[in-house]
Order: sequence, then structure tokens, then C-alpha cells
Amino acid sequence: MLYDKEILVIEDNESSRHDLAVVFKFLTEQARAVSFAQWEKMAPEFKACCLPGSERELGVVFIGSCAAEVDIKTHLDTIRTACDSAPVVLIGEQEVSDDWDPYTKHMVIETLSWPVSYTEMLNVIHRAQRYNEAQARQKMEKHQRPVHLFRSLVGTSREIQAVRAMMSQVADKDVTVLIEGESGTGKEVVARNLHYHSARRDGPFVPVNCGAIPAELLESELFGHEKGAFTGAINSRAGRFELAEGGTLFLDEIGDMPLHMQVKILRVLQEKSYERVGGNKTYKTDVRIIAATHRNLEKMIESGGFREDLYYRLNVFPIGMPSLRDRAEDIPLLINELISRLESEKRGSVRFNSAAIMSLCGHPWPGNVRELANLVERMAIMNPFGIVGVQDLPKKYRHVEDAEDSEEFEVFAEESRKPTIVGEGDIALLPENGIDLKEYIAGLEQSLIQQALDNTGGVVARAAEQLTIRRTTLVEKMRKYGLQRG
Repeated sequence: MLYDKEILVIEDNESSRHDLAVVFKFLTEQARAVSFAQWEKMAPEFKACCLPGSERELGVVFIGSCAAEVDIKTHLDTIRTACDSAPVVLIGEQEVSDDWDPYTKHMVIETLSWPVSYTEMLNVIHRAQRYNEAQARQKMEKHQRPVHLFRSLVGTSREIQAVRAMMSQVADKDVTVLIEGESGTGKEVVARNLHYHSARRDGPFVPVNCGAIPAELLESELFGHEKGAFTGAINSRAGRFELAEGGTLFLDEIGDMPLHMQVKILRVLQEKSYERVGGNKTYKTDVRIIAATHRNLEKMIESGGFREDLYYRLNVFPIGMPSLRDRAEDIPLLINELISRLESEKRGSVRFNSAAIMSLCGHPWPGNVRELANLVERMAIMNPFGIVGVQDLPKKYRHVEDAEDSEEFEVFAEESRKPTIVGEGDIALLPENGIDLKEYIAGLEQSLIQQALDNTGGVVARAAEQLTIRRTTLVEKMRKYGLQRG
């Protein structure tokens, strides 16, 4: 089904034109059948008609036999000039030539022989529909502004690209989404992105961890309670559904929700209403539900731990988050992103050498991205503004050897304690939110001066030589930063 798009048939044989028109009428498609002479006259007007959103946008062009001895490539060029986004189907003896340019070859999505069967025509129209969708998506992506928040889902791997593609498809659709994946893969990041890029972005985003709230308090937490509903309920209180009105409610770890609460959530999803604990007033709700779990809900259904009807209510649009070990090629980009965040929050900085990054790529990452973020922060504390090698990593992250493991390194260990030389070609990455340049340079200068003093045993003259500055200048800077020799 090509919806509101029109089918154009160009065929000189009147009988064939009639047969095709009958087939399209049976398929309830809008079709117009013309001869090649008629097409040449009407081609100029189709340039405007083929634009997206026009009244007669072309969905597919069928080209049949031509009475005149004209190369089929000439007719394809005319169609390409009039409406370059419409796919073409050749019928009869026409064939795609190897001499044609790639774009023209790409236009021809199928070649059919007479007589054309119903099934073949149905398949061709389906292919034309997919072709039109791909063209529209390509044009939209070309003019689409880059999605800012999606940068938190860093990576170029096929797995994370698939996640971003699914998010772009469902973000602006007001449907329930179920995000599945191991702990630490970024399920809440996905939920926040979906909310930010939906029509509800101006409404609240309210997260609830269903596994962190005691079962007896979860109902009150979600739906609220009236005064005197239970011991300690000295005032009425709004629940998370009420707080998320007009926005998004994120039910994290939905697999840990007790069965009696699953029934109540199912009722809310079905009837769009709920009651507070201890009350009989019905509240209408307008929230979008996004749920997440690290559990296998289908296995829980088999064991009786999760309701099947609720699962299908939640699983309208599933998004599976890949584990970090399945996309190890994204680790260098993730490290850069995590370091940029540390710098933008003025919590320090650190760098990893190539051997350390290679070693981290070989780690299984049971804690996924959360574990990687914790490691980067720990390294920034232990090696402020330094460069982390394999030996600086905790033992369980050392999966490769570098120069530090060789005997040669042991012999020249003392030499290696000299300060690291920063190459002129090194480029400092500017954090996304900017940086206090004066404070950053002062901190870096202070760190380098202290390293020079430590490496020279507090001898100011030798430290000044290492820093290539005058001794008096170094003394002034030491006084400025309150640095001591020892």
C-alpha cells in the first residue's frame, strides 16, 4: 500500500495499459496510465508534483514497451529529472545495463515479465514502499539537527547504532517502551533521552526504582495515600503517577515488582486511572510509561514471577541494551566522554595510554558502563592530570603487557621516574560545557612544578632546569601556589 502516493504507468501498448490499470484498481492503489508521447508532454509538470507533501506525489513508475526506437536510458533520465526520488519498475523486455550510472541503476528496483502476476505486483509495491521510506529517512537525516542528548550513548558499534535508531523511531510516539539489559548498560540514560525527545519533554520525568522500595510501601509511593490510610499517614500525599502527570514515569527494575502491584499497574495501563491508598476517589492519569529490567521477564512468566498480561502491555516497543563486552570497540570513545564529563564538572582529569586502553578492551565488564565510569573516576583521583598505563590499573583490569613489564624497564626504573614530557602536537579536549581556562592552567602548572620538585629532591635550581625557567621565576611561582621543596 503506497497510501496517498500515485502510481504512474508509461506504456504504448493500450491493452497492457488497461491490464495494469485493472490490477492497480483491484489493489486499491491510485494509478495513472499514459503513453510515452503523453509522458513527454506532462513530464515538466511532474517536477512540482513529485515534491514530498504535494497532492500527487509519485510512489513508483512502471515503464513498459515503447513503440518508437528510443533507448530506455533516455526515458529513465527524463523520469530522474522530473522526480528523482521515485523508484522505477521495468516491464517486458527492458533490462538494466551495466553501462548505466549507479544512481540510475539504483532507481530501478525490479524488472518484471508479461504477464505480471498478482503476487509479483504486491511484492513490487511493497519494495517501492520501502524504497520511499528509505528516501524520506535519508532526506530527514540530512536536514535533521544532531540530537544533543544522544551523545551520552557514545559508540560507533553496530549494537549501539541499532539502539539509537530504535530510539529515534519511538521517541516521539506516545507508546510504552520496555528497556531490557544488564545492570549498568545505561537503561535510564535511554529513558531520559526518550522523554527529552518526546512531545512530553516539558513535563516531568519521574524515575521509580521498584526494587529499592519495600513491597508494602510501593503502592503508596506510586499512587499516593490519603490521611489516616495507615499508621503514620498523618497527611495526604501525592504519588509518583500524580507527580509525573503530563510527563514520563520511569519504572526501573520492573521485574522486582511484587505480583499484587503488577495487577494494579496493569489496571492503570488499561483504564488510565487509579485510586490513592485509603481513598475511593478515582484519578485520571496522562503519563507515558517507560519500564526497564535486567531480568529475563519471559522466564519469570514461566516460573510465575511475572504476569504475562502485564508483560505484553509493557512490551509494546522493546529496546535491548547491549552489554559493554559485546561492544568493546566503543570503550575508547566512552573513556573520552567520561573524562570530558569529569573536566566539565571540574573534578580533575586523566589520560590513558594505548596499552591501558587495549587492556580495558579485553576486560569482561560485569558492571558495564557504570563500572567503566567508576574506574575512570578512580584513576583521575589516583593519577590527577596524569597518564595511566597498564601497571597503574587495578590488577583485575590488566589483560595485556606493556613496556613496564619488561626487564629493561626494571633496569631503567629510576630513569622512568622523570616527569612526563608533553608533546607539542598533543591536543587538549575542550569539555562540552566549556572550562575555566585560568583555573585549569594554574592547576596544571602547580602539578608540574610539584613533580619537578619531587623528582629533584627539592633542589630548586635543578627543578627550574627541568621546567626550562629561571630559578627566580620558579621561586615566585612556588610562593604563589604555597609549594614546599620537600
